[in-house]
Amino acid sequence: MNRFCSIFGQLLKLFPRTEFHRLVRQTRAERHARGFGCWDQFVAMLFCQLGRAQSLREICGGLASCEGKLVHLGISAPARSTLAYANAHRPWALYQAVFEQLLERCRSAYRGPRKFRFKNKLLSLDATMIELCVSVFDWAKYQRTKGAVKLHLVLDHDGYLPSMVVITDGRAFETKVVRHFTFEPGTIVVVDRGYLDYQWYADMTARGVFVVTRARTNMVYEVLQSRTVPKTGAVVRDEVIRLTSPHAADRCTNRLRRIEVVRPDTGEGLTLLTNHLEFAASTIARIYKERWQIELFFKAIKQNLRIKTFVGTSANALQIQIWTALIAMLILRYLQQRARWAWSLSTLVALLRMNLFVHRDLWRWLDQPFQPPDQLPQAIQTTFAFA
Repeated sequence: MNRFCSIFGQLLKLFPRTEFHRLVRQTRAERHARGFGCWDQFVAMLFCQLGRAQSLREICGGLASCEGKLVHLGISAPARSTLAYANAHRPWALYQAVFEQLLERCRSAYRGPRKFRFKNKLLSLDATMIELCVSVFDWAKYQRTKGAVKLHLVLDHDGYLPSMVVITDGRAFETKVVRHFTFEPGTIVVVDRGYLDYQWYADMTARGVFVVTRARTNMVYEVLQSRTVPKTGAVVRDEVIRLTSPHAADRCTNRLRRIEVVRPDTGEGLTLLTNHLEFAASTIARIYKERWQIELFFKAIKQNLRIKTFVGTSANALQIQIWTALIAMLILRYLQQRARWAWSLSTLVALLRMNLFVHRDLWRWLDQPFQPPDQLPQAIQTTFAFA
């Protein structure tokens, strides 16, 4: 009968050691290392996320209590000072590279259904604030008595995977950070009103990228064409417009589309703005409704992973922990895609934490989590007859 290493060990097989060490050499992350390698640090920080450890003491103590089960992981339990020093000084770019490598593997493995018939790539772009104590994180000043960093993220709606990430201080404006992202022609990007920049809309239109957002209430425009809308449905107005205010007209000369919809649940009216002139107005409304998925992503990563409390106070340590949380989220999404069991994210995180060092088949456990594992056959003791 097949014998399996721990579930944690099987999860680490998603990161081939040869590829990991190639990234270590590229980022020069192991310079001046003495005994405690980057792989040991990576496993410890991933254990922090999947094991929901809240401090360096819990990480090192949790691994030390499983010392007999760490041999197959290729590590030993680190000391707290050793792990703290590594988080403060080893470059976080290594974890970004590991994240991008795993992201490509998750994209190639995704075979899920699509919610829309169009073939355009659908992405959501938004940012969330991670509040910090300014007396502890004195480098992350946001307000006089509050510190913060911002996590700017692009969510791919094929599998709801985080595809592009930028971490800045809390004072960074979304309209400036958004220019760090590049999109393929034909992509549909959904944003909220925090990214309202008419110059950016014009640049995206020139690149063949479509933007769907909410319009300002005081937007000044001229109606070029009024399109017919269905008598039934949420869409009440569909217009092709041109911006006429001095501020907007110089920055965006393209024709835009203004769509008014009414939410059926609350009766609240929404005014949408897009540079896509072909799709039906109801499709544009459904596309903007999908933007809520990135809000759910931020809620899930804050509730289920260690991204609000940190085990290090330096900027480098904070970046490492956030990137490790994003790597853990990719792992969880990948497990959800592979499993035949209908896992919710919170249930998967909770049960995975309880079974990290259980020796059983990971993929069978994902499909049948409440079935006991097969019993190993008992060894047969041979008896010898002595004269």
